[in-house]
Amino acid sequence: MNSVQRTLKQQTASVLGKAGVFIVLAFFFIIAAFPLVWLFISSLKTNLELQISPFTLPKVLQWSNYGNALKMANLPALFLHSIYVAFGAVFLNLLVTSLAGFVLSREQFRGRELVYTLLTAGVLVPIISFMVPYFTLITRVKLYDNLIALIIVYASINIPVSIFLVTAFMRSIPKEMEEAAVIDGCTFVQRYTKIVLPLAQTGLVTAGTFCFIYAWNEFIMALLLTSSSSSRTLQLGIRFFTSQFVTDYTSMYAAIMISIIPSIALYTILHNRIISGLTAGAVKG
Repeated sequence: MNSVQRTLKQQTASVLGKAGVFIVLAFFFIIAAFPLVWLFISSLKTNLELQISPFTLPKVLQWSNYGNALKMANLPALFLHSIYVAFGAVFLNLLVTSLAGFVLSREQFRGRELVYTLLTAGVLVPIISFMVPYFTLITRVKLYDNLIALIIVYASINIPVSIFLVTAFMRSIPKEMEEAAVIDGCTFVQRYTKIVLPLAQTGLVTAGTFCFIYAWNEFIMALLLTSSSSSRTLQLGIRFFTSQFVTDYTSMYAAIMISIIPSIALYTILHNRIISGLTAGAVKG
């Protein structure tokens, strides 16, 4: 009888424990999802409905708000600008960090750990502290109000995180594969392009995804380093729904929904590779 009671207690404790975990996860999920759901519902209201009853469902779905958002701020052109900047930053960032990660993870030289520490220590520096140095450098090289400036800045800001992820993942690749390639006559460049780079794709995808999300959503540097509509990104375009006398909140919310779709879609598609890249670098590195 005691064993039966003990078993029932263990089963009850297990069920209660799982229920408690589920409740906690559900609580945090609701906190995380509520702003997004509220934003989507608000984007389908009229401005009057939003002001009178911000937490109720719309009487009639105002899908025209999305059409207004595309026309008012010229979102298609801004969308293309953001795509150009984000993918350009990812390409430049991965080019630099993959080369640096290869050298730091596979080569032995004096001061290697010091160089690695200095490169990754950038994650401790607040992004806002880079505003004056970047503005000075960009204006000196005459790239102000140019999308290329944003590509360079976004790629540079994400170098510490990318170096950390890529180097950790490359360190997990067995060196015996390179040694066999060297015996077969592979050069330094061939080791990088044919051995390490293909095997480090998961780590590169992880670093590239973080860089893309940052470049896509960044606002402060874009506001600082650009001024004309020809170099305006999507995040800058959203602020122009607000004027001195009136704000079209529902169209602005529709524009925000449009702007966050690429980030959510990219992470949804690549989340398995991102998680495996993070865990592989952490465990094996």
